[in-house]
Amino acid sequence: MKMKRTVFFVVIVMTFFLTDGQAGAAPLQVVTTTEDLAAIAREIGGPLVKVESLTRGSQDPHFLEARPSLILKTSQADLFIQVGLDLEVGWVPALLVGARNPKIQPGAFGFIDASRPIQALDIPSGVVDRSQGDIHPFGNPHYWLDPENGIIISKNMAQGLIALLPKQSQAIGQNQKGFMRNLNEAMAQWKIRMKPYEGAKVITYHQSWTYFTRRFGLDVVGYVEPKPGIPPSPTHIHQMMTLIKKERVRVIIVEPHFSRSIPDLLSRETGAKVLVLPQSVGGAEGIQTYFDLFNHLTRQLAGALSEGE
Repeated sequence: MKMKRTVFFVVIVMTFFLTDGQAGAAPLQVVTTTEDLAAIAREIGGPLVKVESLTRGSQDPHFLEARPSLILKTSQADLFIQVGLDLEVGWVPALLVGARNPKIQPGAFGFIDASRPIQALDIPSGVVDRSQGDIHPFGNPHYWLDPENGIIISKNMAQGLIALLPKQSQAIGQNQKGFMRNLNEAMAQWKIRMKPYEGAKVITYHQSWTYFTRRFGLDVVGYVEPKPGIPPSPTHIHQMMTLIKKERVRVIIVEPHFSRSIPDLLSRETGAKVLVLPQSVGGAEGIQTYFDLFNHLTRQLAGALSEGE
């Protein structure tokens, strides 16, 4: 009789651990479209999740092929997180169809659009067509480059994870609050670092930096691309040279996946410094977390802008 009670007790304990979250169970499989989302998901999920990004930080997340290897990873996911605002519109729909995974289709608990409820910037007015370049009708999708939006992203993820792991809500909530607290503290330091350069005029290659420059008070006066995704013509290059000299632009910001040929030409003719800056976690050596990204960006910009004083 004593042996039966012991066995019964062991069964109850094992059942408790197996049903009360992830103790003794495999972590939730999370797939994200970018390294930035992956970095934040790891902060919020902790040991409850195993996270993999479909793109590298050095890649342009606008353009990716829904390769069989990516479809396989997505087919095995419990949770899929995208940037949204049509950033991945060219490849995510095909990826989700190919994965045939009902858990992560739009509308399911396992699908998160991290852009909701981000207040998007650069929303075009009027009719949008391809003659305007690579225009996003719902607004600029590079919102993660404002660390304030990182807090919104973390809340979206926490809600999504809790929906899938309701018995782990306390741990997930604590992780999100800790991330938010740490991010607020770090933001205060980043703002102090960038404060001396408020109002500094810069040129960017692509219209990627709106959220970052708005948060830290930089003034973007022009773009190397005449329209998003459209290569610059000789006339536009000449206009940019004139603009840089007139506005006394100190820095030309270029992402790693763009060619430096035109920015370097502008630099030689005007004296403005070309600064290659990653827009994502993993885009440069040593940038492994969301915090690393902004530490790197603010340090590099502060250093480049101080040289022009």
